[in-house]
Formats: sequence, structure tokens, C-alpha cells
Amino acid sequence: MHNNKIAITRFLPLTLTLATAVALATAQQAAAEIVLYDKDDTTFSTDGYINAFYVNSDVDRDGEQFDRRQSRVKMGFLPNWIGFNFGKQIDDLKLSGRSSFWVTINDSETNGTDTAIDVRQFYGTVSSPEWGEVLVGKDFGLFSRSNIFLDELLAGYGNVSDTLGLVDGNGVSFGNIGTGYPYPFPTSQITYRNNNLAEGLRLAVGIMDPVDTNDDSATGKAYQENPRFESEVSYQFDLGGSTIYTWVNGAYQTSENTDDTVDTVTSKGLGYGVQAKFGGLSLTGSGFQAKGINPFFTNNLGEPTLRDIDSDGYLLQGSYTWGKNRVALSYGKTEDDGNGLGVAADYETRGIAYFRTINDNLKLVAEYNQYQIDAAAGSGLNEDTDTFAVGAVLSW
Repeated sequence: MHNNKIAITRFLPLTLTLATAVALATAQQAAAEIVLYDKDDTTFSTDGYINAFYVNSDVDRDGEQFDRRQSRVKMGFLPNWIGFNFGKQIDDLKLSGRSSFWVTINDSETNGTDTAIDVRQFYGTVSSPEWGEVLVGKDFGLFSRSNIFLDELLAGYGNVSDTLGLVDGNGVSFGNIGTGYPYPFPTSQITYRNNNLAEGLRLAVGIMDPVDTNDDSATGKAYQENPRFESEVSYQFDLGGSTIYTWVNGAYQTSENTDDTVDTVTSKGLGYGVQAKFGGLSLTGSGFQAKGINPFFTNNLGEPTLRDIDSDGYLLQGSYTWGKNRVALSYGKTEDDGNGLGVAADYETRGIAYFRTINDNLKLVAEYNQYQIDAAAGSGLNEDTDTFAVGAVLSW
């Protein structure tokens, strides 16, 4: 149990410099991209995102040696990125491509040039108005995709668990990862999308590079006979002057072992949610259930002993926008049966954030967040961390 906790706690800070970035890129890319070339049915454009926050965290966790108030200057829930987009129309087919490079702004204390550069997206698409689109390459997964894309605090800060190494880490915060949804880790995939099933109805199905969820044994080797399958169905419609967006997504994979004494691990997850917008008011509720999937990352970060996991969670949010101002309230919770960090625990985040839009390219953010781990006494996991963050977001 203790070893499980140590394994994931040591690995998390290394991964955080890479882990958190989502499709705000796609949304902002469409709205604010800079077109560098547009001629002969060929386009090339760039988009980017830069943010930094002053952060002050008050940490109270098991073991008085950890209690402290820590100031940092860090990125928020989203890292900084620069993206490049290519498009070319050839007869009835549209060929497109995207690459995005995500970077941290904090170096390590022992290496003054330790800033990480990570490729979250590198894919091409072939599309047609008649039959849809095929994506090949690396992009975010489908399971839990809309859960995180529609997070009201996406451009904010979110939770920073000291137990998970986030207060002192050099990467991003955690947003609501692990307190409402797992992170849909980018992975190599072949995905088909059809946006023309019916008005407002969209379907995406994909095969993903499987993750190794079955431990290698002394006499055997883990393997996956089939790929990882993921899908998402969404439907948007208008009702009584409001716009309603609903979705269901999921994942399924089996991982076996050449040693027949080692059990097969079945990983499966279901995500769902609804968002309703009435003028300036937005209300969002989402949730997930998963088995054999890490409650923090869909790529099952951690040792094989952490990977046979049952977890579920939900996220409830509301926001109101007036003029250039937006206020968002958020509550998220994930319940883990005990395999995530070796002890059964509930992970909760409460947050309130204020966003002020200065112009199309500049936004100011102030946020207060409460993060809590509730586990058995003596587990070493119990934590209450309150964080205040204020920062600026630039995008193009």
C-alpha cells in the first residue's frame, strides 16, 4: 500500500509538465488563429496560448512537517502552447493537419534549463461533407473528452494537491482532474467523426494505442490482443430559449498475459454530462464511472498494482457572464476504492473564479480553490489545501 502511494507520488510531478492540456486549443484556434498563408485552396495558420499566475497555497496535510504556506509563479490548468495548422482542398476532399507544442515556464531547482517541451497534438485529417472525417496521429482521447473540454475553470487554476506533488511541482495545476473526471491523455489513434447524422448529433469512434494494464510476471509478458476502443456521442439542441448540449463517451480495453496464471485486466469507462445555457447563465453537470482505469489519467499512470481500480466521480458547475465579466462556481468529487494511491479515499475540489476579458487576446483571472483528500486516519493521505491564484491569459 505504502509503495503504491510512493510510486504514483514520485511519478506525478514528472508527468505534470506534460499532462494537462485540452481542446481549448481547438476552440480558440478557430476563433483567434493568425492566417499566415491563404492561396490556391491552401491555408497555413498559427495559434498560441500563454498564461502565468501568482499562486499562494495554504497546505494542511497528515504530518506536521508538511504544513506551510507556499508562494509560486506558475502556469494555470492549461500549459503554454504554440500550434500550427495546415489545410488544403483537393476536389471533394479537405486535407488538414495540426501540430501543437506545449511548454512549461518553470525550471527545476537543480537544472536552470529544465523547461519541458511536449507534443500533445500531431495529426492529420481527411474530411468530406458527405461522409465525415478521419483523423490519424496523436490527439486527446475520446473518453472523458467533453467532461474536461467544457470545464468552466479550464482557463483558470484549479486544485493543487501537495500529496500529489503539485504545490512544489514545475508543471501545471490539476484543474478538476481527479476530482470529477480523469484526464483524456493524448495518444496515437485512428478516429472517425461524423457530424451529419442529424442536426446537432455528432459521433466519434476510434481505435487507440492500448496501454499496458497487465503486469509482466516472472514467467510471462503482458500483451493486448486488440486495440483500445473509445467513442463519444453528443447532441445539441435548443429548448425554450436555451441551448442544451449533452454527451456520452466511453473506453474499453483488455490486457492479457502469456502466463495463464495472471488474470486478464479489463479496463472500461463511461463518461456523461449535460450543459444548459440561458442567456448569460451556464449550468453544467458531468460524471464518470471507470474500472481498471486510473482515476487521474486514462493512460493508467502508475505501477501495474495501481491499475485494477474502481472509481467514479462528478462535477457540478455554474457560471454567469455579463459584459466582459464572468463568475464561475465549481464543485467536483472523485471516489476511489483504494487502488489509486493504495488507500480508499475521496478527492474533492471547490472553486470560485472571476474572469475579466480585456480584449479578444487578453483575459485576467482571479480564483480561490479548496482541495481535500478524505481517507482513513493514519493513511498519510488526508489533506486540506486552500489556494488563491491571480493571473493573466494571452491567446491568439
